[in-house]
Amino acid sequence: MVQIAETGGVTASSRTDDATGAVGPSASTAGHIIGVLLAAVAAVAFSLRAVFVKLAYEDMSDPVTLLALRMIFSLPFFVVAAALHRRSRDSQTLPPITSRDAWLLVALGFVGYYLSSFLDMFGLQFVAAGVGRLLLFIYPTIVVILSAVVLGKPMSRRDLIALAITYAGVALVLSNQLDRTSGNFWLGATLVILSAVSFSVYLVGSSEVVVRLGTIRFTAYATAAASLFCILQFFALRPLSALVLPVRVYVLSIAIALISTVMPIFMMAEALRRIGASRVAMISALGPVATVVAGYLGLDEKMTPLQTAGGFLVVLGVLVVAARAR
Repeated sequence: MVQIAETGGVTASSRTDDATGAVGPSASTAGHIIGVLLAAVAAVAFSLRAVFVKLAYEDMSDPVTLLALRMIFSLPFFVVAAALHRRSRDSQTLPPITSRDAWLLVALGFVGYYLSSFLDMFGLQFVAAGVGRLLLFIYPTIVVILSAVVLGKPMSRRDLIALAITYAGVALVLSNQLDRTSGNFWLGATLVILSAVSFSVYLVGSSEVVVRLGTIRFTAYATAAASLFCILQFFALRPLSALVLPVRVYVLSIAIALISTVMPIFMMAEALRRIGASRVAMISALGPVATVVAGYLGLDEKMTPLQTAGGFLVVLGVLVVAARAR
């Protein structure tokens, strides 16, 4: 059975054995520890993206340009990864990419990396980084719902309890906005939730493709396709003069690309190989917590006690969903 876990764009089967199928106890323990550390660092790195985006918005407020910069700086690494993988031994055991596969990669890259990222960056203009990460983190529960509706996979009692816990938490996170007349917060929250939905569609649609094509090859090609969509969108909607930005924005864009995109994507892929998808999903719960802490330290964002309780319920509900895969 294929298990899916993602915190920023990687899917993989839960196979953790090596090529020989036999690993010594010490090697197995060391590999597990390395996998846990990689998953933890990747979760924190992914979570910092929201903070970097909010800091960039202090000097500019254009998600189209910021997303294009992120993918311009990320694209060379994915191209190199694809080229290196083509020369590796692993690539010799994988089937060639058919025209159908190519279209699937383009479509999944559009939904999972381009559309989801754009909606998230757009929404972060109006909501705090911590709130945005908590709302985005509900995607595993959306995957459960989509799997039931689209794939006909029945939901267990555990799933229903997890959904109830998660969305009670979401209600608490949003509760302090109920008496406010400004629609900007609700626009931002809706966009971030739509981002989570978009990414969930990508996860459900990619589960079989990634097993057939391989994690690294799938990730490299899908993200490269998404990068092109982001860059083409910029040239279609913005003049070149939009790239005249403060140096600080470029530094933050590079940080978003390297620290919160390229590095954690490949770290997460290796963590999935070493410890499996269910454990990675549980460790990924560090992400929203890290964002709330970083938002408090770097952006002076504060959450009310009610929102904090809601955040705890969101994380708990997602952990219940992840635990069912063990």
